[in-house]
Amino acid sequence: MNFNFISSKQSQKIMDGIFIFSGVLALFILVIILGYILVNAIPVLNFEFLSGQVIDAGRSGGIFPMIVSSLYVTFISILIATPLGVGAAIYMAEYSGNGYLNGIIRFGSETLASIPSIVFGLFGLSFFVIFLDLGWSILSGGLILAVMAVPTIFQVAEVSLISVPSSYKEGSFGLGATKWQTICNVCLPAALPGIVTGIILGITRSISEAAAVMYAVGSATSMPVSMFDPGRPLPLHLYVLATEGVSLSNAFGTAAVLVIIVLVITFLTNYFVNQYQKKIMGN
Repeated sequence: MNFNFISSKQSQKIMDGIFIFSGVLALFILVIILGYILVNAIPVLNFEFLSGQVIDAGRSGGIFPMIVSSLYVTFISILIATPLGVGAAIYMAEYSGNGYLNGIIRFGSETLASIPSIVFGLFGLSFFVIFLDLGWSILSGGLILAVMAVPTIFQVAEVSLISVPSSYKEGSFGLGATKWQTICNVCLPAALPGIVTGIILGITRSISEAAAVMYAVGSATSMPVSMFDPGRPLPLHLYVLATEGVSLSNAFGTAAVLVIIVLVITFLTNYFVNQYQKKIMGN
């Protein structure tokens, strides 16, 4: 079919319209979902709900132990996954070259990232809970979430490090810096915004997982004191409230709190990254 009757300016306008429509549609869907959740959550969102203990299996009371459990397992997972993911990215970007091992590592990372979360949960149950005898605990949940977050952080960090201009490294070598000094003082600072983006993606995946932690963290509604105590993160609590018909209104309230936590983490992280970029650019 011949489309020569459409001028280049007309085709550009058509494509611009399609792209703008796609962006507006994506934003509209996001606003609809968030708005629907928040509207249904408003009746239960109050200080007592955020700071109270669970009463009657979640039919009343608050979700403070669930908030603590979510932050606890997320902190443990990112504390473990970040050095592993960034370290693997440094090896792939700066040390590995183009060897056969590269393809195996990338294939393994992509496979690990695509495994269903419920399979991770089964692995966490059999390995961390039973084999390592950690029991149903915050630590077991954090470890399995760390395994899930590693490929995300690794892939984004590797792309960020590879994207650092070679002139930066050549200038550092020209000043007599070693390879490790160049990585620490040039490559990592230049790639930091991208690395932080990978960490944010890892955090959001960790804090929003229910299936992966279901078999590892337990489902205790009490306040976790140590990492060896069982807990119930917000996504798991939301799943129980919604699927078992405990309280749909409290389920919407839990969902709203989870969304707000993710938005706050994302906003604060992006703010500090932007401030860092302005600082290194001399603005």
